[in-house]
Amino acid sequence: MNQPFHRNPDDMIGERPPPLATVGIPGWLRTNLFASWGHSLLTIAALYLLWISVPPFLQWAIFDAQTYGTDRFACSGEGACWAWIDQRIGQFLYGFYPSEETWRINIAVALLFPALAPWLLDNVPGRKYLRWFSVIYPVIVVYLLVGGFGLEKVTTDKLGGFSLNLVVGLAGIVLSLPVGVLLALGRQSRLPLIRWFSIIFIEVVRGVPLITLLFVSNIILPIFLPPDVALDSVVRVIVMVTAFASAYMAEVIRGGLQAIPKGQYEAAQAMGLGYWQSMRLIILPQALKISIPGIVNTFIGLFKDTTLVIVIGLFDILGIANAMVSNPDWLGLSSETYVFVSLFFFVVCFAMSRYSMRLERKLDTDIR
Repeated sequence: MNQPFHRNPDDMIGERPPPLATVGIPGWLRTNLFASWGHSLLTIAALYLLWISVPPFLQWAIFDAQTYGTDRFACSGEGACWAWIDQRIGQFLYGFYPSEETWRINIAVALLFPALAPWLLDNVPGRKYLRWFSVIYPVIVVYLLVGGFGLEKVTTDKLGGFSLNLVVGLAGIVLSLPVGVLLALGRQSRLPLIRWFSIIFIEVVRGVPLITLLFVSNIILPIFLPPDVALDSVVRVIVMVTAFASAYMAEVIRGGLQAIPKGQYEAAQAMGLGYWQSMRLIILPQALKISIPGIVNTFIGLFKDTTLVIVIGLFDILGIANAMVSNPDWLGLSSETYVFVSLFFFVVCFAMSRYSMRLERKLDTDIR
């Protein structure tokens, strides 16, 4: 009679390590860069392009560059001439703002971080109080930049350079999101007046270039205002930039709303929630989560579009750059100047892009 076979647990074969080609750096390279013949060819082509472009650029921009001198004639010409940075960095950052008052812009930028922290970061100490600070932050910024009540008044036409891009871009970003949400909800409203107003606003604004809206704000809008009412040029720009971004934002958020299953609306009604309660607690959080890539893409496009203010006589960082390269002392340094300007925009836009990716990973609740 056959005896049952019993194996001693100690004799069991343990887990074998994964193949070396699938873990660590070799595994990452194989998965991301050399997964197939096509991927391998693209990787080799990209590495070749980097090899022929990056070292010469670094040689020109860093190793052979010159960082001192009072004009372009002080540079040898072999590498980049960064001597103008020491002479013109104030204009690039502050425009024509009085040099003795630039500390006000510095304080406004420094206060921006605690104002954004409770909304962008978790586990921030004193988060409740910082949110109240975020609410009054715009008032503080206006007081610092414009003056009054003890501070010397500075007209906003003196504001320029990167600080102008930051003010217009940040104001447009903060205001366009809630306005875009309201327009998206209005477009889906059952009330004909609200629905048609939202549709007409979105379609008209989206069908017109931003540069046209800026001309309207600068030339046509003052005609329709009462004689005793005068809107500041920067305020008019912020209004038009916000309106332009809100129209695009509304369509992005409407796409998120349409992606919400109908059962979510029915569940909210079954719980006895009203319209605004269901939107605030159930529908909008899901719609905004779905729309994060489109929202951030709109923000990035809005920030880059702030350079268009030059067409109405405001000198942002790009306008200052154009003025500088036409100066006889720095004529011919357009490459260095525009590389410097592009670096500013890249840092801000890349930071927004990376934060959106982090936020997507944090809010990702899909089961895999």
